[in-house]
Amino acid sequence: MRLLVSAGGTGGHIFPALAIVAENQASPTAAEAVLWVGTAGEMEETLVPRAGHRLETISGGGLHGVGLCTIPRNSLRLARGWVQARRLVRQFRPDVLLMTGGYSNAPVALAAWERRVPMIIFLPDIEPGLAIKTLSRLATRVACTAEQSKAFLPPGKAVVTGYPVRPNLAPKMSSAEARTAFSLQPDIPTLLVFGGSRGARTINYALMDILKDLLADYQVIHISGQLDWDEVTHRAAELETDLSVRYRPFPYLHDEMGQALRAADLVVSRAGAATLGEFPALGVPAILVPYPHAWRYQKVNADYMAAAGAATHLDDKELTAQLLPTIRRLMNDSASLAQMRAAAQALDRPGAARRVADSMVALAARGRQ
Repeated sequence: MRLLVSAGGTGGHIFPALAIVAENQASPTAAEAVLWVGTAGEMEETLVPRAGHRLETISGGGLHGVGLCTIPRNSLRLARGWVQARRLVRQFRPDVLLMTGGYSNAPVALAAWERRVPMIIFLPDIEPGLAIKTLSRLATRVACTAEQSKAFLPPGKAVVTGYPVRPNLAPKMSSAEARTAFSLQPDIPTLLVFGGSRGARTINYALMDILKDLLADYQVIHISGQLDWDEVTHRAAELETDLSVRYRPFPYLHDEMGQALRAADLVVSRAGAATLGEFPALGVPAILVPYPHAWRYQKVNADYMAAAGAATHLDDKELTAQLLPTIRRLMNDSASLAQMRAAAQALDRPGAARRVADSMVALAARGRQ
């Protein structure tokens, strides 16, 4: 089977696709070849080659939620990307296309549709963005993280598989052992603050403003992203020794992300797609702060987690006033944390990557008949 993958932009799109591909390659119907198509300058340029897959980049850009002056330029980029995608599809001759999200999706999907390549979409978020919602009409199957996604998709195409979690995410260690791996004390409550794969400026600065107050009572693992890394290291250098030993800042974590989640009693993060799969997989309670400029899909994700009892939802504009009291209220209430942990675990659907991979193989087999 020759597998074409279009997934990029954020870890929430790339990691589930990597999990699906890895599951398929471990099966008796392993892919003979995998070609990943992404957009230059995005996260896939780091993560996909790191996983050992061939990556080709094409032109792309968003049309929704951008300024009017940007739309013509991005339209030209997408048109150029379509020409590039047609060449790649013609040369690679895929048996099936897997999409999860990213600027490359529309050009690649159109190029694959022209050559009658079967398509399967994995929808990581609860609500699809405009591009995936439109492309779902071309797809044969749409695999979803949760039942609630069916309301946004064409009837009869959606199947609930759960969120494919990367295989190395859940380390076989206790929270105390995970804290020790970060050179933290095993018995002190620990907060993980994570702005997503790109970082989150408002979360970073809200945390730094209350960092000394938090470190008086808790330990903090802070994944800031590269954008604010210089400021984070500057603030860390100003901490007194008795506080700095409780603070572990990082620009990003790859293989150690599972350890960070295992170490945490509570997470503060954006509400990207990964929160729907990775937090439940490790049973981590969360304070979710949707990115206010990402259309509404992060808000829908946060509302879903909060309605299930697995998270508390804070608006971005509330961070300055509400972040510290919300953290303290939850961290000091072990019963509430335990209930949130159980609610998160109840959302987990193990085996999601296998279910999507099986659907993908079945589509490829039908296409060859």
